[in-house]
Amino acid sequence: MPNQLQYETSPYLLQHANNPVNWYPWGEEALTKAIEEDKPIVVSIGYSACHWCHVMERESFEENDVAQVMNEHFVCIKVDREERPDVDAIYMDAVQAMGVQGGWPLNVFLMPDAKPFYGVTYVPKKNWIYLLGGVRSAFDEHRDDLIQSAEGFARELNLTDAERYGLTQNDPLFSPETLDVFYRKIAVKADDEKGGLRRSPKFPMPSIWRFLLRYYDVTMATTGGNEAALRQVELTLDRMALSGIYDQLGGGFARYSTDVDWFAPHFEKMLYDNGQLLTLYSEAYSLTKSPLYKHVVYQTIGFAQRELLSPEGGFYSALDADSEGVEGKFYTFEGWDLRQALGDDYEWFAELYNLTETGNWDPGHGMSPRNILHRTERDEAFAERMGWSLEELNVRLDATHTRLLHLRNKRIRPGLDDKILCSWNGLMLKGLATAYRVFGEPEFLTLALRLGFFLLKKMRDSRNGRLWHTYKNGRARQAGFLEDYAAVIDGLLALYQATFTENWLTEADQLMQYVVANFSDTSKAETGPDPMFFFTDKNSEELIARRKELFDNVIPSSNSMMAENLYVLSLLLERPEYADHADQMLGRIQPLVQQNADYLTNWAALFALRARPTAEIAIVGPEADQFRGALDAEFYPNKVLCGTTDKGELPLLQQRGPIDGKTAVYVCYNRACQLPVTSAAEVWRLLR
Repeated sequence: MPNQLQYETSPYLLQHANNPVNWYPWGEEALTKAIEEDKPIVVSIGYSACHWCHVMERESFEENDVAQVMNEHFVCIKVDREERPDVDAIYMDAVQAMGVQGGWPLNVFLMPDAKPFYGVTYVPKKNWIYLLGGVRSAFDEHRDDLIQSAEGFARELNLTDAERYGLTQNDPLFSPETLDVFYRKIAVKADDEKGGLRRSPKFPMPSIWRFLLRYYDVTMATTGGNEAALRQVELTLDRMALSGIYDQLGGGFARYSTDVDWFAPHFEKMLYDNGQLLTLYSEAYSLTKSPLYKHVVYQTIGFAQRELLSPEGGFYSALDADSEGVEGKFYTFEGWDLRQALGDDYEWFAELYNLTETGNWDPGHGMSPRNILHRTERDEAFAERMGWSLEELNVRLDATHTRLLHLRNKRIRPGLDDKILCSWNGLMLKGLATAYRVFGEPEFLTLALRLGFFLLKKMRDSRNGRLWHTYKNGRARQAGFLEDYAAVIDGLLALYQATFTENWLTEADQLMQYVVANFSDTSKAETGPDPMFFFTDKNSEELIARRKELFDNVIPSSNSMMAENLYVLSLLLERPEYADHADQMLGRIQPLVQQNADYLTNWAALFALRARPTAEIAIVGPEADQFRGALDAEFYPNKVLCGTTDKGELPLLQQRGPIDGKTAVYVCYNRACQLPVTSAAEVWRLLR
């Protein structure tokens, strides 16, 4: 008999709807039940593409003997962390405060008032049953101790940033020397042999390489360029693009590599990774002109369009790692499969991709070894070694990839998480808009425009202007979090600068005004007002803590993204109050960035943006878009663009027009403009 999850839309929750465990979704019904029945709560948090979440479900939550214990002694709540990042973050912080390494599935035990006292990640069935009994005995026999412990963790969760990190209000210091400090913090942890950071598992961490690109750009103006920083970015992007973490046949990146070589991925593909990596590889191409990076961008957009795009224009969340209950089965090959499919092309293809007859990867769990397509050699080097032209190699690769894709597409596909998340789609919007700005591919703009319209029409509440966090089956739900506003505003700002359609900028500003009104900290602390935004809307459900997201992770922190949004909007709309707010955020966070730059790299990238005055570029005239394309084709991150073919309403465009019918470009710094010019070459002379 289905449990209470049968009424949900989250694929992850629906996967558990037929468990014998009497799961409830997070909400008032379950929390009230715990108080009325005076039972402890077990909250199990995961997500659809999580391999170990599926394992724990098979081993424990589908078993009647486990369910009997859970149902009798606990109120059981299932949470999709992607739908409720607020709940996930609070209890993840609590578990880490307990000294437990975080991860998913995250299983947390709460008192009836929802305050946590113990937590674990994946636990095998035997240990889980033992743990359930021990927790229930402690609840019955040592309740006062558990209450004391839970109260302590709740106090910890409610510490302010001033109390937790000693943050106070200071003026930010913008200088190349400050960036050098940030760079050294990252450089000592970078893997200068294999790319990424010197650890495993290896995650893409786009904001790290985004900072290094901006740091390199700053050093170009001061010391001719820190080549070591650029080499580290190129090494990382090359190795990721050539290795197993990237789907060599179909495009798109997996969530992380389980080893230091980027070889064996955790095969789930997440929208948030691929959206950010589109931006990163597009920017890197604009600097290096590497054909590999262009290939990655085009192929990854092809993957997203083919496998994640909904009919309405939004993008689905993720593809599972597993198919037929086996991790990576869809993406890997047995040796005889490859030889049979490739025939005479097998030998050179196997040499390029490091394949063997017996398999180059052991998936474990009693499965026979399989092959992951993984390489370290670029096309140019391999073609030269084989005595082929690059064109000949590309023809051979196209033919072999097509054959293997045809073989792969006959298989049972990994599960699709078909909910649409606002924040992740904001990241994808930025990726598509950036790809269009760099490559000028019309299809990229078409996808970005459809997505922009979808977000504003389907994922915004027309009654009050707020965003919804999740959408499925024609229904949006769950009040948006700061990450939703941060990512969508960022995407809209990129879309405006790609099209010069002022409506996108107006929409971004309206969302920003909503954030300032509903996410600001209005308390009066002794250390002065805190400019950082809360993660949750003041009109949302009240949890045991209202937290602020400061640290950048695989996805940048919502506050670091908002600080950049404020700054860009201040320039485009001439809003000094936005610039002041951004400066307050940067001044407050700066001591923490100087200590932990490797955990605050998106903040560091914003400091890099501010190390020199930002170029405010107004393009006016019939060829505004062509000039925009010429300026976006080269890497120059420290600029904002606005433009019009005739007359524009934006402050930067007022009282500016073409010269003798020719498109004119005005380069301004701090609202002081230089004489207009009428060619892209003259613009670059002014900028450089």
